[in-house]
Amino acid sequence: MDKQGTAAEVFMTFLKLGLTSFGGPIAHIAYYREAFIEKRRWLTEEQFAQLLMLCQFLPGPASSQMGFSVGLIRAGWLGGLAAFAAFTLPSALLLFAFAQWLPYLSDSIGSAAIHGLKLVALAVVAQAVWLMSKQLTPDWQRRLIALLAVIFLVLVNHPVAQIAVVIAGAVAGLALCRHQRFPASQFDVDYGRRAAWSLLAVFFILLLSLPLLAGFNSLAAVMDAFYRAGALVFGGGHVVLPLLEQTVVEPGWVAADEYLAGYGAAQAVPGPVFSVAAYLGALLPGEMGGVSGAVLALCAIFLPGFLLIAAMLPLWQSVLKYPLAASALAGINASVVGLLAAALYDPIWISTVQHVSDFVIGLIGFIMLQFFKLSALLVVAWCVIASIGIALI
Repeated sequence: MDKQGTAAEVFMTFLKLGLTSFGGPIAHIAYYREAFIEKRRWLTEEQFAQLLMLCQFLPGPASSQMGFSVGLIRAGWLGGLAAFAAFTLPSALLLFAFAQWLPYLSDSIGSAAIHGLKLVALAVVAQAVWLMSKQLTPDWQRRLIALLAVIFLVLVNHPVAQIAVVIAGAVAGLALCRHQRFPASQFDVDYGRRAAWSLLAVFFILLLSLPLLAGFNSLAAVMDAFYRAGALVFGGGHVVLPLLEQTVVEPGWVAADEYLAGYGAAQAVPGPVFSVAAYLGALLPGEMGGVSGAVLALCAIFLPGFLLIAAMLPLWQSVLKYPLAASALAGINASVVGLLAAALYDPIWISTVQHVSDFVIGLIGFIMLQFFKLSALLVVAWCVIASIGIALI
């Protein structure tokens, strides 16, 4: 790979992706492959596969972490920041605009459109559970871990329960998934192990110190809430749904209907699902919200994933020499399937499916995504139009 690139080159490449990459995290990987292997040859097939595996290994938004890594490898730290800004900005601006528009959707048609967006979330998360269960729970051991996670989370509705499930998944993986192996590769970055360990230290210092500061300052509370959500997301962007629900709905910062409407709207824009943080940050009450809230929430939710991926690039080859790491990851991934399945039931199903027609609309949306492989934009259009049509009958 020719490493001699510029931040401007990286920015323009990712801006095009940020404007056109519809379809969610899985689709983003396909866009990346075309852009960085076939068109520009920034990566080889082997490097691309290894980088994808590393991003899936870590908590955080896998497609955004991969984009940040490509920018980092191509043009250093400025390249990584350029990749993040260009890929995220279009969707973040669109979702911030939706947050400003939301108060004007109070009539019957507007309410039906909002309900339609909530049904989009039902279809999208159902598909994510379907796909992730096939990929991440291929044997009875991991299916058992996922099932126990679902049961526990349905019975114990508490933010700490989600963290407990991830930790328990790692422990169960060590006991039940002992034969997992991952190949490793080395990534060419212009910093070494000392910087990598410093980045890991920053990750943990923020994770532990922000909760202590949250009680003294409202903006620190916002950063703490979104940083923790970003730090604990294993399995990709859709898994942020239950974590953010606990983050902003449980404290009463954002109403459940507004939250699910924003998540549905996030399926209609290009770029990363994590951009929904801009929408939620804008809706936060008082001085926590608005432009400052949107910017802070957006940066805070991406920061932990970027710290981790930057730290692990020089260390990846060494970590996977230890079989226990792969076993723990297998258990964590299985518990994440349970985490997302529990979120499909509560809050999505409970707050969205009020009539048989809601179930039918969501089911058709799921079929459009899973079996006809249609664009998420078409699913958004279907759910919103169908919801409005039923409201007008």
